[in-house]
Amino acid sequence: MLIPNYIKGQWIDPEKNTIPQFNAVTGSLIGEVGNDNIDFAAVLKYGREKGGPALRKMTFQERGQMIKKLALHLNGIKKKYYPLSYWTGATKVDSWIDIDGGIGTLFAYASLRKKFSSQSYFVDGDTVGLSKGGTFVGQHIMVPRRGVAIHINAFNFPIWGMLEKIAVNLLAGMPAVVKASELTSFLTQAMVKDIADSKILPEGALQLICGNGHGILDKLDAQDVVTFTGSASTGRKLKTLPEIINQSVPFNMEADSLNCAVLAPDAEPGKPEFDLFIKEVRKEMTVKCGQKCTAIRRIIVPEHLLSPVEEALKAQLSKVTIGDPMNEAVRMGTLVAKSQQKEVKKRLDLLLKSSDLVYGDQDTFDVVAADREKGAFVSPTLLRNSDPFNNTSSHEIEAFGPISTIMPYKTMDEAAELARMGKGSLVSTICTSDDQLARNFIMEAAADHGRILILNEASSKESTGHGSPMPLLNHGGPGRAGGGQEMGGMRGVKHYLQTCALQGSPTSLSNVTQVYQYGGAQIEKDKHVFRKHFEELEIGETVFTHKHTVTEADIVNFANVSGDNFYAHTDATSLDGTIFEGRVAHGYFVLAKAAGLFVDPKKGPVLLNYGIDECRFTKPVYPGMTIGVRFTVKEKVDQEKRDEEDISKGIVKFLVDVYDETGETVALATILTMVKKIADN
Repeated sequence: MLIPNYIKGQWIDPEKNTIPQFNAVTGSLIGEVGNDNIDFAAVLKYGREKGGPALRKMTFQERGQMIKKLALHLNGIKKKYYPLSYWTGATKVDSWIDIDGGIGTLFAYASLRKKFSSQSYFVDGDTVGLSKGGTFVGQHIMVPRRGVAIHINAFNFPIWGMLEKIAVNLLAGMPAVVKASELTSFLTQAMVKDIADSKILPEGALQLICGNGHGILDKLDAQDVVTFTGSASTGRKLKTLPEIINQSVPFNMEADSLNCAVLAPDAEPGKPEFDLFIKEVRKEMTVKCGQKCTAIRRIIVPEHLLSPVEEALKAQLSKVTIGDPMNEAVRMGTLVAKSQQKEVKKRLDLLLKSSDLVYGDQDTFDVVAADREKGAFVSPTLLRNSDPFNNTSSHEIEAFGPISTIMPYKTMDEAAELARMGKGSLVSTICTSDDQLARNFIMEAAADHGRILILNEASSKESTGHGSPMPLLNHGGPGRAGGGQEMGGMRGVKHYLQTCALQGSPTSLSNVTQVYQYGGAQIEKDKHVFRKHFEELEIGETVFTHKHTVTEADIVNFANVSGDNFYAHTDATSLDGTIFEGRVAHGYFVLAKAAGLFVDPKKGPVLLNYGIDECRFTKPVYPGMTIGVRFTVKEKVDQEKRDEEDISKGIVKFLVDVYDETGETVALATILTMVKKIADN
């Protein structure tokens, strides 16, 4: 069977130089993949000219809703992918991580839309003053890049590897070409077919290459983005291609790394942390048959606990049943292919030259409901490196399977040094109940790691574990780990956006960005803003309120109501040596009084106060001073209806500029209100 590629809106079968894909458990042929008949220049052009414009026309809110719709669709049919996942040697738990984990990432990025505006671009940070008079300012915006995101994915997570990347580029407004691994792309292809058939994504937003992808980077454009997941050596070769360098193409690399887990001296046998450590190491050695970029490769333990840790791990590993992942009794499946089995054994032989075998025998282990010779089976293997500062192979050679090396340390400084000897890792774990000890380790090791898990009894109840990258946290690491980052919430989205610094008057920048810039023109209308629906409000529309002269009675009354009796408000005799000239009004009184001035009390389109984003008190307010408010529509964020019964509405951000009788600002705040739409009337 030929496994087709999805390009230019069509499924195209490979024609020549095909690569066979095999069932990792039985060794039987699944199908053949290839891409020798593909014009990659045309593929990229199609993404740029078809998918890109369609996505860029959508707002962040619309793109987030699209991703949510896709997540719901895939979640409803996810069971159909499990039988195919078993062919990769993955158990049910392994498949859950890949399939449900990938769909969960879509949901996470769909929800992230709420952090963005109702525009197709992102206004980044605060306005920067560039002149004394305030008539010339700067503002950064971030717009979707006009190219294609080319994702070169690894074989270990055919579903999650695709979804965790496209979730981010789709939210950013960029189309993608996914180059799935030629070893496991049959599973990726099955999901992409369902995505294409659903018509949820715009045409050209997603294309799929199932073969080796040779030539996919030959026709890059400066607006394109390349992401790579796989071996560090392959990643370095791709990163230095002339096409990448000459066009200054952003290249995000997430490479396999020699991640470590450190057992602290306080986590002794009999304590919860010791048991948690053993469980975590065993899990990370055997989940996905050790084929995780985040798997624990180095087990760093106190010298005096070396033997107890070895014995505990041997006992745990001896309980791991290996075999057909569809069998309920099996806890570890296979590597993804016989070729990978050969490579892992080769790396293991290299490690054994400088390390002792503690557990595991690749020639005699038993398998359940399968033929050991036909499948890509391996045994979990534990090694010991007794002199890790001099025998450095454990810090240099990675066997991408269920193989890990235990090594001793004398002091926590040595433990941190051993962790750093991995020359850059995606993740490490420090297992301790002593937070100060954890802090010291982190300060020494964090620069060499993308993520650090503090594992102890308190965190274990809900911890996702050492090997689980989370959608809204950074996934990546320095040095050997590639120096890049994936996901990471808004950080990841910005990877697909181009930053541009705008300069001009506050009015011009307000009109261009559709976010009111302080000092810009303020539009006064006859109708109060609280009497208007979401669609009717204009950016810059302002209410200039009545004024109020602050009295000592105001201050005393507010102190009584709020219980805030801070000396600066209540004791004029205690102000010597302070910045205050006399009793000063509470900042929150100023803000509360401002609300009394700008609120229109009658029932109308405003549903509720949603909160405060920012608040600054910039000048003391004393009795006798007169304050007023410039109340300006700053930004509008659309909201979707949760169901048919929900009210059509949006969030309106208002700039609350409280000023005194001299016209000088005394307080600035951004408040959020929920406002009905006309459509709901």
